[in-house]
Amino acid sequence: MILYLAIFLIILALFVLSQASRQRQATGLPGGQVIYTDTSQWDPVDKPLYDNLLDLTGKPDYLVKQGKMIIPVEVKSSAVNQAPYDSHIFQLAAYCRLVESEYNIRPSHGIIHYPNRTFRVDYTPELEEDLLDLLIEMRSKTTASKARRSHEAPQRCKRCGYLSTCDQSLVS
Repeated sequence: MILYLAIFLIILALFVLSQASRQRQATGLPGGQVIYTDTSQWDPVDKPLYDNLLDLTGKPDYLVKQGKMIIPVEVKSSAVNQAPYDSHIFQLAAYCRLVESEYNIRPSHGIIHYPNRTFRVDYTPELEEDLLDLLIEMRSKTTASKARRSHEAPQRCKRCGYLSTCDQSLVS
């Protein structure tokens, strides 16, 4: 009887480990320790990451620690065809910058996971420079004149952090 119970527990443990591995692969997470998460599946995040120099803040979906490296992971809900969208690459670059600011560790790369593909995006000095240029451009446009909505997609409006104060919302 004890032998059967032990065999049952071993099989159960293998099943649970298999399910956990499948769930981790579904999120696009690399191996390592998850040290930060901002998804509805986990507890609320204590605080967003912040870069005082750029006055930049953000909450990546996951931060995974592999040895001394910290890798930001962004999980997207819609599929992609050939390559990640530029806006997603810049979002991930911002998270890389925030990791460097918060943890004093420069990520070598970040990961963007779509339901159908996962991309490793190298955090190069060129990408960081492009990010800084984009931030300067965005800030100059928002201070020079009122920024206009750049899309016709109600689903994007529904998820926007400015929905409650936006006078251009497509959501009624």
